Amino acid sequence: MSKYTVNDAGVAHARELIEAHHYDLHTEWSEAAPSADQGNDEIDRHGYDGYGRWHLAVDTEASEGTKDRYGFPYGDFRRVNRAALIHAKQRASQNGHDQVAGAADRLLQQLDERAGRN
Repeated sequence: MSKYTVNDAGVAHARELIEAHHYDLHTEWSEAAPSADQGNDEIDRHGYDGYGRWHLAVDTEASEGTKDRYGFPYGDFRRVNRAALIHAKQRASQNGHDQVAGAADRLLQQLDERAGRN
């Protein structure tokens, strides 16, 4: 099983995007999730650090410089997706990654406040 820790750079990036109103409240994550090719394009443009900024967790047991290093994506390389945060929170909770679930929950609360959903 993967050993995930919260990706502080990813959480900070998500917070910045939310504050700048760069989010999608309506598209289902199954429709918005980037393809493998889009992930490769992000790596080509911004390296693995840039790719990692779009994920809430780092797998400390995975090799650096690989996609496997990052888990719990929250956006489509342009915007935070609300459904992705919900999915990440649920999946993290189900798999005992409590800190990641907490990070996703806090981002979801921030998003809903910013979007006037509270």
